[in-house]
Amino acid sequence: MKHALLIAYHFPPVAGSSGVLRTLKFSRYLPEFGWQPSVLSVHPRAYERVSDAQLAEVPEQMTVVRTFALDAARHLAVAGRYSRWFALPDRWSSWLLGAIPSGLKMIRHQRPTVLWSTYPMPTAHLAGFLLHRLTGLPWVADCRDSMLDDSYPSDPLKRKAHAWLERQVVTTASRVIFTTTGTLQMYAERYPEIPRNRWVLIANGFDEADFCGKDQCSALTNTHSRKLILLHSGLIDPIDRDPRPFLFALAELKERGRISAQKIKILFRAPGSGSEIKLLSWISAHGLDDIVEVAPPLQYAEALAEMAEVDALLLFQGKTCNHQIPAKIYEYLRVGHPIIGLIDPAGDTAALLQEAGVNTILPLDDKDALIAALPGLLEQLKAGSLPVSPSEIIASYSRRERTAELAAVFEQVAAV
Repeated sequence: MKHALLIAYHFPPVAGSSGVLRTLKFSRYLPEFGWQPSVLSVHPRAYERVSDAQLAEVPEQMTVVRTFALDAARHLAVAGRYSRWFALPDRWSSWLLGAIPSGLKMIRHQRPTVLWSTYPMPTAHLAGFLLHRLTGLPWVADCRDSMLDDSYPSDPLKRKAHAWLERQVVTTASRVIFTTTGTLQMYAERYPEIPRNRWVLIANGFDEADFCGKDQCSALTNTHSRKLILLHSGLIDPIDRDPRPFLFALAELKERGRISAQKIKILFRAPGSGSEIKLLSWISAHGLDDIVEVAPPLQYAEALAEMAEVDALLLFQGKTCNHQIPAKIYEYLRVGHPIIGLIDPAGDTAALLQEAGVNTILPLDDKDALIAALPGLLEQLKAGSLPVSPSEIIASYSRRERTAELAAVFEQVAAV
């Protein structure tokens, strides 16, 4: 069995990040396709939040090395301030002090055939780049999302660091992986000199094991009540996932008597500590305290169970994220309940939903369109006539299928 060294900042026991699932599930299923992984990650002190909930999913036979790393904002700050140089390309750049010697030691002992690093932590790619240069091993860079956008990073120094690292990634890595066609195409246009076969699409997905018991799998069904419950699970922010037009529409419909607290409940689960206070103030300002609720984070398994118990799932995504697809959409699809997407019809997320047979797409930023469309959608939801994705399409989004795609990439670069 060939060996792969996976370099990932997000790995159990980190909490509060959907990014942990990508590396965790790859590491779980790679042995089925002839690849034994080991993981190079950070010491748990580097994480802002930790949880033991997913540690049991880490394969027992797999080597996991967690090395020295500090968060500049928490460990290197004086009176709440720290040098910008400690945060290039990100606040965890000190990880390199542990990642490089530990990575070289792992390479000497385990003799991997390929290196793999994963964004959105730029330092992971920097570690992959340096280990590649020091050892000559082929390197696969899992970029997932864009490292550089029109408005990100906004800080000029950090933007320069990201631009330099991005160029090292695309010119040095044997393969560069993205999760959406929009991001892949953006990079192909940004770097036209790079051979087209260097770009690879491996989307996110869901893991059937997270939804089923070990001995048998049963379809998830909701506990339907007379009051319709609509859930948004995950981050909310006023730039990329602005809920204010939706709240305005709810307030107007409530004023007209079209909705009430006896008929509907909207639940925002884990909108993010930085957004919760704003969201609560917007809800109160629109007089929606009796209809809209904001709730704290749950453990991953509990969050999935909650998705299965509601009537419909809400998805918010603005035009600024048209080339991204949130990882939770695959869990939404697997749950098998109706999805109402408040998104841009031109984005990659809308394309995925339409590919999956879901056509309940509304414009996030058009309150008048929301006021016009929501009553009809709620009536369809109550009648059970909103579309859900066919099971055969859902099956193609599994993490096992995605891991097979990654193993094929490893085979390609190892054969060169």
